Amino acid sequence: MTATLVRFDGVSKSYDGRTRVVAELDLEIRRGEFLTLLGPSGSGKTTTLMMLAGFEDPTAGSITLEGARIDTVPPHRRNIGVVFQNYALFPHLSVAENLAFPLSIRRVPRAEIGRRVAAALSMVRLPGLGGRRPQQLSGGQQQRVALARALIFNPPLVLLDEPLGALDKQLREELQAEIRRIHAELGVTMVYVTHDQSEALTLSDRIAVFDQGRIQQLGTAQAVYETPANPFVAGFIGENNRLPATVLDATRLRLAEGSMLATLPHGLQAGAAALVSIRPERVLLEAAEAAPNAAAARVEEVVYLGDHCRLRMAWAGRTDFFAKLPRQQAGQVPQAGTTLRIAIPEAAIIVFPA
Repeated sequence: MTATLVRFDGVSKSYDGRTRVVAELDLEIRRGEFLTLLGPSGSGKTTTLMMLAGFEDPTAGSITLEGARIDTVPPHRRNIGVVFQNYALFPHLSVAENLAFPLSIRRVPRAEIGRRVAAALSMVRLPGLGGRRPQQLSGGQQQRVALARALIFNPPLVLLDEPLGALDKQLREELQAEIRRIHAELGVTMVYVTHDQSEALTLSDRIAVFDQGRIQQLGTAQAVYETPANPFVAGFIGENNRLPATVLDATRLRLAEGSMLATLPHGLQAGAAALVSIRPERVLLEAAEAAPNAAAARVEEVVYLGDHCRLRMAWAGRTDFFAKLPRQQAGQVPQAGTTLRIAIPEAAIIVFPA
């Protein structure tokens, strides 16, 4: 079993003494893992990261790093690397001097500093740029320098606060790959804050989904996507069709129009209100008559998105039911106004108590 590096025990944060931005947080961060704190603005994810970094003080509870309590230790003595969205590089220093700074304040010998700076620049694929100033670099290059500076003193933990948020999509994807590579090479524990769901799914060993100051679900990317713990997680991560329903019996639900077979959570009795969650990519198009939960659906709108087409359909009393048609089936794209026979496998249906 992987050892715990960081532990939050009953940590809360309030700025006004009444509203808790983070509420009674219990969290263990494993040594060597890539953990993403994911959630909408105001959910408590960034405050959690800032308390771990030492830039915010908990109102209650404790935080430990490698078994030692750190919530009363100032930031500069926690030995934690931090990468910010705005890079936070010293504009009056060269790239090499920026990288050398964390080493010089730790009184590392000059020769060793030179060796480590060269190695750090090579690691982030910026060899030969040590003499430039930050303003002479692109945004992506500056963020690579910021990442190298956070890693150069070999901290046990690196915190990344939405580091790619200011970059365009292509550059963001390139740096995601770089961060994954560096994490794999170094094995350092990384805690990453983002509101970007695809970024969290791409990077993470585990994801902690935050809402209203609490973790709604903590698990692997596959677990939080395929088996969301509640309607918030299902709706926040990825596209999601949400349909109100009523339980008919142990295996069937009544929708606004028609019914469907589904596996129901324990405790839902006949007559109870429920909420059905169906991912658009799990909807089967051109289904056979005997397919599970097969029914006719009218195509209302077709949107071409490159790797897939997004179909808005009228089904089960709604006109906003979505399905995805992969690019390899592009020759079979239906036109708006046509009727398809769709099917929804029982395994694709997630049911929550309403």
